[in-house]
Amino acid sequence: MTTRDLLDQLLQSGRELAQRGRDLAGKGLSLPPEGPERDKALANLGKGAAAGGLVALLLGTRGGRRLAGPLLKLGGIAAIGAIGYSAWKKWQANQAGAPASLGQPINELSGHAVEQRSMTLIRAMIAAAGSDGHLDERERSLITDRIAGLELPDTERRLLQGEFDRSIDPADVAAMADSPSAAAEIYLTSLLVTDDENEAERGYLNQLATALNLPWDLVRQLEAEAAAE
Repeated sequence: MTTRDLLDQLLQSGRELAQRGRDLAGKGLSLPPEGPERDKALANLGKGAAAGGLVALLLGTRGGRRLAGPLLKLGGIAAIGAIGYSAWKKWQANQAGAPASLGQPINELSGHAVEQRSMTLIRAMIAAAGSDGHLDERERSLITDRIAGLELPDTERRLLQGEFDRSIDPADVAAMADSPSAAAEIYLTSLLVTDDENEAERGYLNQLATALNLPWDLVRQLEAEAAAE
């Protein structure tokens, strides 16, 4: 499995989880409460059990994360790249002193470039998911098991595990952006696994947007386009 494939699986699994949550809510039902039954219900989401289980842990539900909105729309690499680039272009058209070059969106990258961008976005998702401190020891143990089950080279597996083990710093995440397009995509993927009604997570997103040098009107546009269905 390539890093691009993993990112796409995570995004698709998140979309499926969001849709399942919405369908159950429409029937007046809900996912099982935290514990073995929930783990079993969510483990086989998406194209791979390990990726599906990992995204369920990334999303978490203890903090009341909403299973709708951006997850339903941004369910793939193509959507992430297209929405981020489109938002920049719309903002750029009405601004003086806007970046002359936006760089390529992820859906137009190939080879090493798309692998590197994919890992950047996965790392951004992990950092955002842990920004409210919701991951306890049991969940971290499950995450280790899920990562071990991913068909990734040892180097990438170790990198992912290290992201869960280290402290979260929005500035470090922002430093991974090598273009305005990458910055927008980092913000969008971070938005996927956060709840803006959670004070800690909203604060993280605000710090991240500042560190990424994203204008606030562009941030609002990114959030609006991601939430539109």
